[in-house]
Amino acid sequence: MANKTSAGTKFSPETTKEMFSKVKDHSSLVRLSKQTPLPFSGTDIFTFSLDGEVSIVGEGEQKPAGSATIAPVQMRPLKVLYQHRVSDEFMRCSEEKALNILDAFNDGFAKKIAAGLDIMAFHGVNPATLTASDKIGQNHLDTVKAITYADNPENALNDAVAAMGDYQPTGYALSKTFGAYLGNYKENGVSQYPEFKLGANPGNLGGTVCDVNTTVSKGNDKALAYVGDFATAFKWGYADDVKMEVIQYGDPDGQGDLKRTNEVVIRAEAYIGWAILDPKAFARVVSGE
Repeated sequence: MANKTSAGTKFSPETTKEMFSKVKDHSSLVRLSKQTPLPFSGTDIFTFSLDGEVSIVGEGEQKPAGSATIAPVQMRPLKVLYQHRVSDEFMRCSEEKALNILDAFNDGFAKKIAAGLDIMAFHGVNPATLTASDKIGQNHLDTVKAITYADNPENALNDAVAAMGDYQPTGYALSKTFGAYLGNYKENGVSQYPEFKLGANPGNLGGTVCDVNTTVSKGNDKALAYVGDFATAFKWGYADDVKMEVIQYGDPDGQGDLKRTNEVVIRAEAYIGWAILDPKAFARVVSGE
């Protein structure tokens, strides 16, 4: 098993699906939006913007033309990886123990993918460095209209919903700071959102799905909340090409020669992508400080 893995192992579709099923519990965007199949070469999602309204047409009357804009939105996969050093005893341990180590690594990798998707798609940064990524460009939600938070979380969310125009919110992604604002918000001395107290994540806000997550502000400490039509205007997906390998030689992570340190590197790679079909379908709440 260990020798086979050291040469590189491509996960089966079943294993890949199982891994990504764990992502939902750690990603606001996965919880709020829908996953769509993503070919390794990427895909184009076509959007139709019907600019007019329907017309009443009487018997024998000419039918008027409507205006529409048809535009493809690209969803291209980005390669993400995570690697970690372990003792080279991993190569000599029992198969059962090695499998336990790999299972634990896979669970951790799923969590990192989840957090990485949020950090990249919210803020356009490399999750490892939290610096802007030219591979992401403007394909992130920090480009949508911003509402500056004053002192009332309810007003801030209402203003964000209004900024969406004709779109209706299907989800809220909240930072832990904003969740605390809701938990502490009172009217006439009465808590209006007690379910958000003490860092709770109730999963629902006013009948709409929500998620409280540290990823909302990681990479942009001014980000407080995102409101949007996540159900139809945001798509994400992954390519069925997830690989794991155990590297025994060289210096694959810049921390010294593996043979000299008696270590090996476990590395996993995946391809994930997302598409914002219409930025107007979203708004964000940011700190004015």
